[in-house]
Amino acid sequence: MGVGYLLKDRVADVSEFMSAARRVAAGGTAIDLEVVSQLLSRRRRTDVLDDLTPREREVLGLMAEGHTNASIAERLVVTGGAVEKHVRNVFMKLGLPQTDQQHRRVLAVLTYLGV
Repeated sequence: MGVGYLLKDRVADVSEFMSAARRVAAGGTAIDLEVVSQLLSRRRRTDVLDDLTPREREVLGLMAEGHTNASIAERLVVTGGAVEKHVRNVFMKLGLPQTDQQHRRVLAVLTYLGV
């Protein structure tokens, strides 16, 4: 089973999108190079996930499965505000400040996956 994640800028490029879709359909992987570049340019401790609470790890795991905040709230039987709080804590503990240049949710999931 293939896995892929492209930023919306790449999806707009039909040629690049089709190439990525073919790789994923063939069981390969398509990860946006900008996301990988941003992740690799950051320094992080190897035990960064150890700083997360069990609930924050659970939320991050559901984010990695592709769930939205609303879906996570429903699965965990908590409010959307509680999920937002956990997501903010994950970003803070992983050292992912809000910027226009980084996609924090993607970087958090890649960190979780060990990419």
